[in-house]
Amino acid sequence: MSNLRIAFLVSGNGTLFEHLTVKMREGAINAVPALLISSHASTTAIERARRLDVPCVVLRREDHDTEEKYCCALLETLDQHGVNFICLAGYLKLVPHSVVERFRHRMLNIHPALLPAFGGKGMYGRRVFEAAIEYGVRIHGATVHLVDDEYDHGPVVLQRAIFVAPDDTPDTLQTRVHSIEYDLYADAVKLFADDRVQIDGRRVHLLPAKSHK
Repeated sequence: MSNLRIAFLVSGNGTLFEHLTVKMREGAINAVPALLISSHASTTAIERARRLDVPCVVLRREDHDTEEKYCCALLETLDQHGVNFICLAGYLKLVPHSVVERFRHRMLNIHPALLPAFGGKGMYGRRVFEAAIEYGVRIHGATVHLVDDEYDHGPVVLQRAIFVAPDDTPDTLQTRVHSIEYDLYADAVKLFADDRVQIDGRRVHLLPAKSHK
């Protein structure tokens, strides 16, 4: 898909959002950072969006009487900004079904593990790395996947692995995995921006780069 206009959904500090936005502004990814939607009113992600001159909206589920009204507000906001692709960037909420349906195969998330290992509801942040160390895995990593109606369940787009050192702790492993997440996510977004993704059920086929002859 070319001419991507991307909305970022965040719940945290927005470092991943900033990294991807800078990549787009530098021309490394052929896409436009069209919108940031935060699930909290006071996050450093909002400050980053203002500094980067990216439109920012706070949308909280608790500010709406029903799930339906919240979904309508979310979809209307996306439409108002001409969004045609979504990147979850540290977003800790389950995306509503109607949004998943509207953006099926056009919504990405990153998880700090090699899915399907150490994924699912409640598996986020330090918990993932505590589980990996406790299990004794020798290889860990990160996964960029398409979003569906379940946590960390959609088809895998890209994965990158690192070896777990004998003396790794949850904190050291988390630091090393985070160091590969930014570029992995950028690589995945670029694949979509360059029309190099073909989806067949749960299988994601990556097409060769197009010749510029």
